[in-house]
Amino acid sequence: MLARASDSEEAWDAAAPIGPQLLRSLRGRIVRTELSPGARLSEQDVAAIYRLSRQPVREAFIRLAEEGLVEIRPQRGTFVRKISEDEVMDARFVREAIEADIVRAAARQADPALVRELRHLVERQAATADGDAFAFMRLDEAFHRLIADAAGRRRAWTILQTIKAQMDRVRYLTAAEFPKDLLITQHLAIVAAVETGDADSAEAAMRQHLRKILQDLPAIVAAHPLFFEPGASAAAVEAD
Repeated sequence: MLARASDSEEAWDAAAPIGPQLLRSLRGRIVRTELSPGARLSEQDVAAIYRLSRQPVREAFIRLAEEGLVEIRPQRGTFVRKISEDEVMDARFVREAIEADIVRAAARQADPALVRELRHLVERQAATADGDAFAFMRLDEAFHRLIADAAGRRRAWTILQTIKAQMDRVRYLTAAEFPKDLLITQHLAIVAAVETGDADSAEAAMRQHLRKILQDLPAIVAAHPLFFEPGASAAAVEAD
C-alpha cells in the first residue's frame, strides 16, 4: 500500500505551492523504484495520504503521464509505467548533448572555487558507505548540478530533470551493482579538465561518463525484464 515517504528528500515547504512539491515527491518515488511498474495510484488514496484535495493529485498524475512515468487508463486508474528502453536511450542522447556544452563552458572559466567544491563532492562520494548507492547518487546529482550552475545553465539542468527520469530509474534499479570506484574516477577526470581549463578534455570526459549506460543497458534489461518495455534503441549500442 502507498504510504507517504518520510526521508529528508520529502521535506515540504509550507510556504511553497503544493502542486510542484507533490509532483516532485511522486516522481522521486517512481524514479527510486519505491513505486514499481504496474503499481496502481489512486487519486483518492494519494490525496488522503498527503492530506490534500484531489485536484493537485489529478494535476500531478497528468504531468507524470506527460513525462512517461505513469499511464492514465480511463475507467481503470493510473498505473506506473514500465521503463522504456527507447526513452532511456533518447534521454541519454539529449543529456550528453546538453552536458557536453555545459562542461565546456565551465572549463573555460577554470574557476578555482568551483574546482574546490567539485573535489569536495567527489571526496564525499568516496566516503559514502559501500552499498549506499542512494547517498552516492544524491551527491552525483549535486556534482552535475554544480557544474551547470557554474556555467550559468541552471535552467538547462532543471529541464534535464524530467528528460532523464527514465535514465535515473535504471540507475536506482541497479543500485546494488553501482560501480562506485569507476564513477569516482570519471568524475575526477572531469574535475581535472575543468581545473586546467581544457574544454576539449572536459567534454570528452563528460561524454565518456554519460555513455556508460550504452554498454550496461542490455544486461540490465535482461536481469530485470519485468521492469522494461521492449524497445529498439537498446538492441544496438550507439556508435561513438
